[in-house]
Amino acid sequence: MTVSTGVFPVYGMVFEIGTKGRESTEQDMVEIADLESMEITIDGGVENWTPMDTEGWARALMTAKKFNVSLKGKRSIGDKGNDYVASVAWKDGLACSTKAAIKFPDGSKLAYDCVLDVKTIYGGESTTVAPLEFDTVGDGKPVYTAGSAA
Repeated sequence: MTVSTGVFPVYGMVFEIGTKGRESTEQDMVEIADLESMEITIDGGVENWTPMDTEGWARALMTAKKFNVSLKGKRSIGDKGNDYVASVAWKDGLACSTKAAIKFPDGSKLAYDCVLDVKTIYGGESTTVAPLEFDTVGDGKPVYTAGSAA
């Protein structure tokens, strides 16, 4: 799906995870089966100051950024991406670091290093499908490549 104008459904975005941690190459990037939602949040660090020459009016400058991508879906055993994320639930330190990428419908792409923070795995009501919910916490500056429609 390529979108050059107007709105688009969220399913038009493609999320990929590196299955070999920080050593992941393009060949190691895979989609994750049975994801249901994705939320991208950005938190800007803004420094404010009020110099004498602005007569009480504050100045501001964006001095830092951090971002998080929260994903929710179902635990799908046998899917390479789903199995990789699930396996990280029981690890810590650098074993939780990997690469991720999001391809947008306008052709743009966000590629980044991240820490996998698995929030929910297995469990739930007896008649529900087991969940897999996790965050990819941005680790450093991402690489954003504008698409042809941008």
